[in-house]
Amino acid sequence: AARPSCGCRHAAGLNMPRYRLEIEYDGTGFVGWQRQPNGLAVQQALEEAFMRFCGEDVTLFAAGRTDTGVHALAQTAHADLQRDWPADKVMMALNYHLKPHPVCVRECRIVDEDFHARFSALRRHYLYRILNRAAPPVLDRERIWHVAPALDVDAMNEAAARLIGRHDFSSFRAAQCQAKSPVKTLDVLKVCRRGEEVLIYTAARSFMHNQVRAMTGTLAEIGRGRWPVSRIGDILAARDRQAAGPNAPPWGLYFLGADYPGDPPRQPPI
Repeated sequence: AARPSCGCRHAAGLNMPRYRLEIEYDGTGFVGWQRQPNGLAVQQALEEAFMRFCGEDVTLFAAGRTDTGVHALAQTAHADLQRDWPADKVMMALNYHLKPHPVCVRECRIVDEDFHARFSALRRHYLYRILNRAAPPVLDRERIWHVAPALDVDAMNEAAARLIGRHDFSSFRAAQCQAKSPVKTLDVLKVCRRGEEVLIYTAARSFMHNQVRAMTGTLAEIGRGRWPVSRIGDILAARDRQAAGPNAPPWGLYFLGADYPGDPPRQPPI
């Protein structure tokens, strides 16, 4: 029987073990997490690894649908299998069959049938990396955004603080975004400098398509001195994507992970 799109096993009359995966990947060369007709997705690479491992046509459900070129340190996904495999065997087998893709399963465990990687998530965390120096990156190429002019991190942090809370984020919403509402509650948005890097960390229950990259691009405009901090209020009030800054490139963005009931407290990266 076809599995329902919600990933609920009982609705399909199935009794199958559910596996929670924590996945790390370099998004370079992928069309994003979700399967697409125009190229290889991380989801496809993993589902094909499952097929080679156990011969099952599984569907993975993830905490966040990262875009083309976006990386992940701990993407959470779940899958149901017909056979009750030991979790460590599933992890090792998937990592073997994922070669040579830049994807690995960091952790695997059997979870309760009510766990859902997307719908059970309480909060999602992202980090954006900016290399703020004259010389371009070499070792971190396609893993960091190079901005040569000096950035005013204090101004960026002041502007970021004005985005925290519940707002209509239409000005930071991609045209193709499928979210039901542009009103979101941003729990954390912080900017700090570590040597030549400027780091932007944000956390919320959910984000809209390209929201983090649009916020980053806007903060960078303020950091360059092109816009005053006070412009943030005007951008929010406009509710128009043209009012905010450009999207920062995808290769500087990292999905850090998601929080779930019962998980230990997550340590913020900055």
